Amino acid sequence: MKIGITCYPTYGGSGVVATELGIALAEKGHEVHFITYQQPFRLPMFLPRVFFHEVDVGRYPLFEYPPYDLALAVRMHEVVINEGLDVLHVHYAIPHATSAWIAKEMLRDQGRDIKVITTLHGTDITIVGQDRSFHAITKFSIERSDQVTAVSSFLKDETVRAFGCTAGRVEVIGNFVDPVLYDRSAHPPMLREQLGHGRKILMHISNFRPVKRVLDVVQIFDRVRKEIPSVLVMVGDGPDRQAAEEEARALGIEHDEIHFLGKIDAVAPILASADLFLLPTDRESFGLSALEALACGVPSLAYDVGGIVEVIKDGVTGALCPVGDIDGMAAAAVAILSDDARWHTMSAAAAADARARFAKDQVVAQYEQLYLQGRG
Repeated sequence: MKIGITCYPTYGGSGVVATELGIALAEKGHEVHFITYQQPFRLPMFLPRVFFHEVDVGRYPLFEYPPYDLALAVRMHEVVINEGLDVLHVHYAIPHATSAWIAKEMLRDQGRDIKVITTLHGTDITIVGQDRSFHAITKFSIERSDQVTAVSSFLKDETVRAFGCTAGRVEVIGNFVDPVLYDRSAHPPMLREQLGHGRKILMHISNFRPVKRVLDVVQIFDRVRKEIPSVLVMVGDGPDRQAAEEEARALGIEHDEIHFLGKIDAVAPILASADLFLLPTDRESFGLSALEALACGVPSLAYDVGGIVEVIKDGVTGALCPVGDIDGMAAAAVAILSDDARWHTMSAAAAADARARFAKDQVVAQYEQLYLQGRG
């Protein structure tokens, strides 16, 4: 099949999943065309059967805000015609599903058709889509999609509740990991050798947006380090990075105890050196970074919100605490890190569970089946 994929190419879970899905589909023999405003950050410069089509947003004095959604629709239309695409798979309802619908209508007028699949990832439903300014167009775009998927049961239920969509219209297909790549034994402990020095390594990976509560990460670590010799590794970047650095200084955390590594494309090698993963977000439709950590045998701690409770098994592969319970998170971390037998049991359970429920091959096969439904 020839599949068009549109996603946000920036550092974040939805872009990661969309890119990894496209790469996996190409490996299985499909032809994949990414259509977005810049090359997705996890997409190498060249891969067989993978192509990138940049959306050029013209700059005209008339437009204070250039209409990316319209430029995207035009580019989708062009790529479908020029490359003979069978499916447009868009990640996020707005503006991507809206643009796909416009492209579909343009093609219909030319006697052609294209199947549109929309995958919902989170903030397009829980935050942006429920804003009064976007509610109607989000609902419209979901309902005009040929098929709709959500990355968790929580997100499916939230979509039905917020937009009145029938539950049967939304199929749950979770995010995934490559068990070969996210394998603790496959990577040398370079990070541990460089930063550990006999100390436990706690890790956080995100886009450092307010919802990720990176100040909580620093405060949790501050409590843990007073009980157990440890270091904190912060991966990613975003609006709250400076605040996190300032919080670390205010708490008297030394430079050799906390390390801000910035954005890193290949996170599996560094996750393989971690002892514990922290994800104290107050909204989470899935929690891809936690899944990647679990697959590497890293017990993960999070607040018990949204879809993250479908990823982390409390007391088995990690721990879940109420939002804002910094003391509870720190206590759970100390309890796990101070008991080697418990850590090893939890680490093994985390890796096994991630592979059993979220392995790449089985999830990609679900999407392939979805693409084939309704085809002649």
